[in-house]
Amino acid sequence: MKMTARVLAVVAVGCTLFSLTGCDKLRARDQLNKGVAAYKNAKYEEAIDHFQRSVAYDPGLLNAKLYLATAYAQQFVPGVDTPDNNKNADQAIKAYQDVLQQDPSNVNSVKGIAYLYLNMKKFDQAKEYYEKASKIDPNDPEPYYSVGVIDWTQAFQNAKDTKGAQGIQVDDDISKNAKLCATLKDQNSALVADGLDALNKALKLRPDYDDAMAYVNLTYRRKADLECGDPDARTADLKTADEWVERTMETKKKNAQKHHSQNGEDQASQ
Repeated sequence: MKMTARVLAVVAVGCTLFSLTGCDKLRARDQLNKGVAAYKNAKYEEAIDHFQRSVAYDPGLLNAKLYLATAYAQQFVPGVDTPDNNKNADQAIKAYQDVLQQDPSNVNSVKGIAYLYLNMKKFDQAKEYYEKASKIDPNDPEPYYSVGVIDWTQAFQNAKDTKGAQGIQVDDDISKNAKLCATLKDQNSALVADGLDALNKALKLRPDYDDAMAYVNLTYRRKADLECGDPDARTADLKTADEWVERTMETKKKNAQKHHSQNGEDQASQ
């Protein structure tokens, strides 16, 4: 009899615990739904509160974690370097990383972190996460494009700072200035090569990617800086850059026409 009573007590406790767990999951879903409603109405602080409660009730609810990270990210204003704004970015990054702890292949979280680091001008970290995104989804052209943008941005800043220290404009010819050209070549050769490679990968996946074309043009202008003692090579790089300008403009025009045509078809079908 004593053994039977003991077993029944254990079963009763187990049922109670199971019931509490089930209730917590229902509460988590309810908070998630309320958070999504607030998020869609741009009430991000209210949404964050609901998503936090949802995660507290059910730490395994991946969608709640992802929404929480996205809501924090919506609070971040690119280009505003203040403690409060950077705190929003840091909270979003942490929340995205919590998602990745549970789902390492969650590409939206990887891209979310990369975007935040990019807009905080933490270029090395941003590039690291965009490269992770391209490994998760190698058929997505956008991470390759973003790597190309980061490489160009760093190369441009190097050129601006190095030339500016000598009183030279960023696009001035330094191919005959052996010392200055060698310095800039050390700084930018890897960035230019990596940037062109990334942009070409983006264009291979999306041949009409006009933004990527624009950065190919810009990157060839940085490549022209590196043709030390070879003005003909510099001229060739600048000619290639100009050709990409023309291709970019033509593609932008075609894309705009295509977009206009699609909108007309959509309106006609309504």
